[in-house]
Amino acid sequence: MRIILEQEILKENKDQADKNRKCFNVNKVLVINLIGSPGAGKTTVLEKTIEKLKKDYRIAVIEGDIYTTKDAERIQNCGVEVVQINTSGVCHLSAKAIESAVQTVDLKNTDILFIENVGNLICPAEYDLGEDAKIAVLSTTEGDDKPSKYPMIFQEAPVVLLNKCDLLPYINFNMETAEKDLATINKDAKVIHMSAFNDSDMDQWIEWIKDHVK
Repeated sequence: MRIILEQEILKENKDQADKNRKCFNVNKVLVINLIGSPGAGKTTVLEKTIEKLKKDYRIAVIEGDIYTTKDAERIQNCGVEVVQINTSGVCHLSAKAIESAVQTVDLKNTDILFIENVGNLICPAEYDLGEDAKIAVLSTTEGDDKPSKYPMIFQEAPVVLLNKCDLLPYINFNMETAEKDLATINKDAKVIHMSAFNDSDMDQWIEWIKDHVK
């Protein structure tokens, strides 16, 4: 019975996601869903990404958090439109929540919509929001075993942002193991080594976004 219920929930979500996708496509908005564990550096990645793109593109952000508006406040300081979604304990954003949030976004005057999902590698990977791409953010401080332990998001992500590479000299992270596992899970994924905090090696990520703007 639990399986049937889950299937119904996911179907309902998929139906709404398809409606969201149609809306985004009609308005020619590139939608990027950032997914990663708490502390992976998603908000810092987003801050630095916005800084590099906002002169040339109109950007809006949907911020997903279980509680508080702290990340949304950081993004608001970047000078872009931000909509906060608090899930009050739910570990992922849903397509319906996105549909509600975009009611306050001027999609006709938006080129790129970033969704910063709730910090979690599991549930957000299962829920289609109508996005163009789920982007995985993996930090070196999490350990090199994350791709093999939580493969779903890495299977779906066309890009993996391997963040906090500046800390490699100080931590026990085996790059060979991580890259081998990522290649086994998704041989087509583009793995970008970077450090958002130090604003280093982000050029490939920025170029990928520019190449996919509609």
